[in-house]
Amino acid sequence: MSGLRSSQVAAAAGVNLQTLRYYERRGLLAEPDRTLGGHRLYPAETVTVLRVIKAAQRLGFTLDEVADLLEAGGHRHSSTDTGLRARAQAKLAEVQQKIDDLQVIAGTLRAAVDAGCDDLVACAGQPCCPIPFATIAVGAPDADPR
Repeated sequence: MSGLRSSQVAAAAGVNLQTLRYYERRGLLAEPDRTLGGHRLYPAETVTVLRVIKAAQRLGFTLDEVADLLEAGGHRHSSTDTGLRARAQAKLAEVQQKIDDLQVIAGTLRAAVDAGCDDLVACAGQPCCPIPFATIAVGAPDADPR
């Protein structure tokens, strides 16, 4: 029986053993063969799969999305709209929206710093306050007042 032991796979992929086991439980990795002594033996491509999972996470994909991508990639007969290209386009749009939102936030914070806002409540009561307290509160779900 040939294959890589858990520690070898984890080291080669740059993950810890708990991550390896977790991905296995989540179904992201196929259940490995076992030696007569019960040790897991993974095929060499498991290292590549782990690296793909970690790279996809760094690109903003959730583990559920990664699982879907791995599943779609494993079934070549599925339609192309469920594959990486369409999902990457959707993720790109999501990331771009977050960037746009963060740029608005950064601009507002710069304006607050430039205006010399030192006291949140006092600033909110001033007409020159750059933080749009009224528009932020409108449409926002009721927050826990604690």
